[in-house]
Amino acid sequence: QVQLLESGGGLVQPGGSLTLSCVDSGEFFGINAMGWYRQVPGKQRELIAAITSTGNADYASSVEGRFTISRDNAKNTVLLQMNDLKFEDTGVYYCASGEETAGFYDFVSWGQGTQVTVSS
Repeated sequence: QVQLLESGGGLVQPGGSLTLSCVDSGEFFGINAMGWYRQVPGKQRELIAAITSTGNADYASSVEGRFTISRDNAKNTVLLQMNDLKFEDTGVYYCASGEETAGFYDFVSWGQGTQVTVSS
C-alpha cells in the first residue's frame, strides 16, 4: 500500500520560495509517476506538476517557469521547488502517485496535504 507523506509547507511572502517534499513508503516508487496537486477553497484540485518514472516533467501553465518537480528514486522522494511565489499559489498541496502512459497521468494515491500560504 502506498503511503505518501508531504512536508515543507508554510507561510511565505510574495516572491519567496519554498520546497515541498513527499516521501513514498511504497515499494514501487521507482516505477511510478509522481505528481503535485494544489487545492484552493471552493475549487477543484488541480494537477500543477508531474514527473514520469524516467524523470520527464510536465507543468500547469500557472506554475511553469517558477516551479520545478524532481525525484530521488534512491530516497523514494519527490520534491517541488517553488520560486517567485504569488498570492494565488496559496492552497493545500497534495503529493500523488500513479501511472503515466503516452503523456497521460492516472494518479490513484494521495497524501494528506501540506498548507502553503503566500501572504505579506
